[in-house]
Amino acid sequence: MSGHGILYGVGVGPGDSELVTLKAYRILQATRHVAYFAKQGKTGNARRIAGPHLREDHQTLRLEYPFTTEIPVDDADYQPAMDRFYDAAAARVARHLAAGQDVAVLCEGDPFFYGSYMYLHQRLARDFSSEIVPGVPGMSGCWALAGTPITQRDDVLTVLPGTLPAEALRRRLADSDAAVIMKVGRNLPAIRAALAEVGALERAILVERGTMPGERVVRLTELGDDRRVPYFSIVLVPGCRGLQ
Repeated sequence: MSGHGILYGVGVGPGDSELVTLKAYRILQATRHVAYFAKQGKTGNARRIAGPHLREDHQTLRLEYPFTTEIPVDDADYQPAMDRFYDAAAARVARHLAAGQDVAVLCEGDPFFYGSYMYLHQRLARDFSSEIVPGVPGMSGCWALAGTPITQRDDVLTVLPGTLPAEALRRRLADSDAAVIMKVGRNLPAIRAALAEVGALERAILVERGTMPGERVVRLTELGDDRRVPYFSIVLVPGCRGLQ
């Protein structure tokens, strides 16, 4: 690894540029090459968050997804296509690292919590020095925005992807005092049904675009059954064991 650049996985927080940590800011100021993921035709959320902290002389490397929600994750073509994408993205970053150039890869929230950076890390960390800069996770920004304590005393918190099969979602919600449900989007009807079955629907709170422009907090019971929610949405189910 001697002579190679350092790979930085930089968590930039949930959306508000002021929630970027001092360490993330320092790494960005010391690194000339910055990579970020983005959907086709979009700026990229991590890039938008970090924007105020980037210099004019930063060299950016845009890593554009072949698709995001257009193909279901259980489609036979989904994983092979994403593997090819991450292989190609890792190769592009590796060329800079091999040339002795440090690369900071931006990641919304925390790099190792549902972050795309981890797929580069799996492919590159064996051959290059790496450092992870933790970030404020999206769920933390959402419960702060909602002003809702999520766990108290001995509450057990479960983090769930909304893409789980209905029975698995119900079972895990029934076994937990508090929950955070990620990847809501088109899965909202199934999430709502599971919450209702376990008696948690009245406690559930939907946070849209938490700490981002257009942020919104609303109780899930106040939404219509056919309400579409944006990609950046999280359902919070506050704990119930602590002080009421």
